[in-house]
Amino acid sequence: MQTRADARPHPRPRVSARLGDRLYTASFRFYAELNDFLPTARRQTDIEHRFRGRPAVKDAVESLGVPHTEVDLILINGSEAEFGTRLGDGDRVSVYPVFEALDIGPVVRLRPRALREPRFLLDVHLGRLARSLRLLGLDADYANSYDDVELTDRAFKLGRILLTRDRGLLKRAAITRGYCVRQTDSRQQILEILARFDLIGLIEPFSRCMACNGVLQHVTKAEVADSLPARVRELQDSFTRCDGCGRVYWQGTNYEQLRGFVEAIKADASLAQARG
Repeated sequence: MQTRADARPHPRPRVSARLGDRLYTASFRFYAELNDFLPTARRQTDIEHRFRGRPAVKDAVESLGVPHTEVDLILINGSEAEFGTRLGDGDRVSVYPVFEALDIGPVVRLRPRALREPRFLLDVHLGRLARSLRLLGLDADYANSYDDVELTDRAFKLGRILLTRDRGLLKRAAITRGYCVRQTDSRQQILEILARFDLIGLIEPFSRCMACNGVLQHVTKAEVADSLPARVRELQDSFTRCDGCGRVYWQGTNYEQLRGFVEAIKADASLAQARG
């Protein structure tokens, strides 16, 4: 006769390791400025990474601290890999940064084209950098009202390169084009971006609106006369107007100071480029 205890299902025998619990090992090597994201002891050396299952190489790269937006080429055992390529036990992984100023030849990039378009989106902490980029004539979308959700949405929909110091923000899957600004000094940030994206030859000062990032168009005095202060109408003859917000610009009292700033930045950037 079967008792209540006998009617209970027998427990399954315990196993020492279920499928997926086994630890595997892959070796990672990060190159050039990708090492900025690594602890000092892990820079410029092979990193042993232990994992379970078959994670995508993108997840492994980011778990080691490097945002995927900083990566342009991954080789696994010497062959080009995509972000979704699954890791295997014993794989050797080489991870390279975005090559803005260097043609890496016939190897397959992780992106359909190099990130050479200087169309930026800056987070709320980089307002001074945004204004400086606009002064230099570079496309810099910025508003101090953008939160992380809106930044992610704009970066994805508008195809802009997100500039931020928030590494976590760059790890969002929807953001495919981004750069972590290393410098904290505002002047050094400008030089860093000019060098990183090879922008020196694209500088066209006083061609963008400092307020809204719109493009400035030359207009006659007659076209804007009604919006000018009397003193400006009397002394000035050259004007530009923003095709976005309609703001009118002329060579005011701070023009020479701004021009001097631009020339100093260009000189410093050219010197840094010559030094390599």
